[in-house]
Amino acid sequence: MKQIRLIASILVCKLLIFCGRLMRKRSSSAPGKYALKLCPDAVKILSKKVKYETICVLGTNGKTTTNNMIHTMISSKGFSSVSNLVGANMLDGVATAYLSKASLFGNLKADYALLEIDEATAKIVFDHLTPDIIVVTNLFRDQMDRYGEIDQTLKQLEIAIQKAPDALLCLNADDPMSSYFTKAVSNRCVTFGVSQEVAQPLQEEKEGRNCLFCNTPLTYEFYHYNQLGSYTCPNCDFTRPAPDYSATDVVCEPAIQFTLNEKETVTANIFGFYNIYNMLAAISVASLLELGITSYTEAFEHYCPQTARMELFPLSKPVILNLAKNPAGFNQAIATLLNDPRKKAVVIGINDMPSDGCDISWLYDVNFEALTNCTAYGVSGRRCYDMALRLYYAEVCDKPCVNPDPVPLALDFLNTDCEVVYVLVNYTLIFDTKDKLEKEVKTYQKKQKKGDKSCN
Repeated sequence: MKQIRLIASILVCKLLIFCGRLMRKRSSSAPGKYALKLCPDAVKILSKKVKYETICVLGTNGKTTTNNMIHTMISSKGFSSVSNLVGANMLDGVATAYLSKASLFGNLKADYALLEIDEATAKIVFDHLTPDIIVVTNLFRDQMDRYGEIDQTLKQLEIAIQKAPDALLCLNADDPMSSYFTKAVSNRCVTFGVSQEVAQPLQEEKEGRNCLFCNTPLTYEFYHYNQLGSYTCPNCDFTRPAPDYSATDVVCEPAIQFTLNEKETVTANIFGFYNIYNMLAAISVASLLELGITSYTEAFEHYCPQTARMELFPLSKPVILNLAKNPAGFNQAIATLLNDPRKKAVVIGINDMPSDGCDISWLYDVNFEALTNCTAYGVSGRRCYDMALRLYYAEVCDKPCVNPDPVPLALDFLNTDCEVVYVLVNYTLIFDTKDKLEKEVKTYQKKQKKGDKSCN
């Protein structure tokens, strides 16, 4: 009977994915949601058929990028995997990943399972599968109406990890919220981090300002952004662990370059200092899996940034689309923008749908005051006027251009004296914005072939 239910759930999942694609939808969660109603144990059954390890990537920022970097490395060595690459990271999305990979008769041929998991719901997902490696990228305040304060997220994640006592933890040594687990749980741990001061960080609030064990304020030798850096507790033995995978000699412009464990120089054509952490996490997992990668620089040559992770759209001038969904993410996007020497225009899009978080008070924790060197400013989304007010209070721009849709603003800015347009939007604006920009690129390229130099 259970096998019949499984076959029915696989059939329903595949059918819903097919119908969704006909309607130009991602179909990354809903098929799994309805399939699980037919066979609630589908993930439990299929997860046991994975040949080797199951790797779960958790954390506030960087999950999708890290997950896809690891997938690139696994694929480059000829291995197959079950993966939720588009970021559907709750149980329904995990179920869709497994069921879509399975054959109609319930067989699953996959060497690895590679899954991005929402940190607040990992305790539910881990009832359905057993992770062998758990990566924690970082923990920041995010979607207060959903997650609550960061200590609540930490507690939920600790509950999840305690359900997987045999899993190896791969932790961000520079984040006291993540490295907390080196002492708080019994799991084996490896860590990664940046072992030198890289640049003057933005002025921003530190989430983990106090020791999680004795509540004493942490002291920092230096910090990179938010609470990430070299810290120690003056009252107890909690301190930044020496990373097993360490980056030094860091260069962020025009591309990322660093020395890994004082041995190998690693380079990648990727924007943003924060991506060094994603790269280190991926390298850590690749090393633990013993994939036999001889050059990580060559491995990252195969990696393509996912949707809206500093994604470039080549129009008459470059347009760069980036997802920024919380204070830490926005501050790092701003830092990347500030490091770009070109004349910049910026469009900021804010929605308040449930997937974004309906409470947008976090905008006042973002250092928009640093955005003083742009040639033009635009605000968009359902909360565009709130964003305009935030720029006013930041004394950055009294009257930004306003349009609920960020794409027309970006196209208008191409006609100004800027050299690049940055579009920073939160979650529910991402896919529509990406689709429209892709259409604009196709139109622009067609006009270029016809020799129409009047196109934008």
